Amino acid sequence: MRAAKKQNILLLVLIIFYTVGLIGLHTTSRMSFLALTPFNLLLSFACLYLSFTNYSAKKHVDILLIGVSGYVVEWIGVHTSLLFGHYQYGTVLGFKLDEIPLIIGLNWVLLTFTSTAIVNKWQIPTLLKALIAGALMTVLDWIIEPVAIRSGFWSWQDGIIPLYNYICWMIFSSVFCYWVLSRKSVETNKVTVGLFMILVIFFAILNR
Repeated sequence: MRAAKKQNILLLVLIIFYTVGLIGLHTTSRMSFLALTPFNLLLSFACLYLSFTNYSAKKHVDILLIGVSGYVVEWIGVHTSLLFGHYQYGTVLGFKLDEIPLIIGLNWVLLTFTSTAIVNKWQIPTLLKALIAGALMTVLDWIIEPVAIRSGFWSWQDGIIPLYNYICWMIFSSVFCYWVLSRKSVETNKVTVGLFMILVIFFAILNR
């Protein structure tokens, strides 16, 4: 199957899945749809991964590295409050290892590879690309936060999201984005860019 055709199919799968999820979350079956959140992240990653045309060892190393690093920074955040602020995870994101959902590492991979896909082909310095991609990730986190709190993904001490959370997001997002951009692990295609836009629209609608 040609890459373009495969990517069209994968993007259509994502659009249909997120549309169904959006409808389901506005029905009496909301809790059942929330329980599918880990599956949603797995499906999103599968579509992202299948959209690639290059499966180099370097790319696989970077996916693993971002996933593990994302988990580690979240572990530090939850257990020490040195990063992000005082927060803890609920049960919606699935199996937790030492109080951190394993799926959260995959979330960092998704956001890193989709945000960098947007800026990847811009004719500007890599550092500037990374800062813009990091800012895009931080804005998406800002959009997600209210939905995540209402849905039981995680909770903040006294119910207040600190500015420090977004500062940490900007720093780590930019570092992760710079890494994959400098190593040319990023691919820009309909799925990688489209998935980021789908996530923005999905959570923006849920915020209404």
